[in-house]
Amino acid sequence: APGVYQLASLLVELDASDEASQILCADALYQMGCVEEAHKLLLLALSRNPQRSPILARLALLQLKKGFTYDGNQLLKKVIKIGDTSCLLPIMDIFKDEDRKLMQTHCHFRALAILK
Repeated sequence: APGVYQLASLLVELDASDEASQILCADALYQMGCVEEAHKLLLLALSRNPQRSPILARLALLQLKKGFTYDGNQLLKKVIKIGDTSCLLPIMDIFKDEDRKLMQTHCHFRALAILK
């Protein structure tokens, strides 16, 4: 993760508008345990493009991880409204096991609540 972060940071420096580099940088920060820094970087990327499912889904996980269930739900709703949920499976590979279980459990219980 540190090497990926260094490379992604360099790419962001070369082109600050490159969304893929920003996401890669945020993912590396997350993997290194720098959740707040990852959150800030994702918010910056979201400010440039508020309808990007990959960014919204990552932010949803970070909100759930912090215990902000309502905010996480709102972000997941936006992902669903946009209609691009294809980003969720690749993102699950990036999440740490505990966070992957948190997201899966949360989504499962929310789906059950909606069905009831």
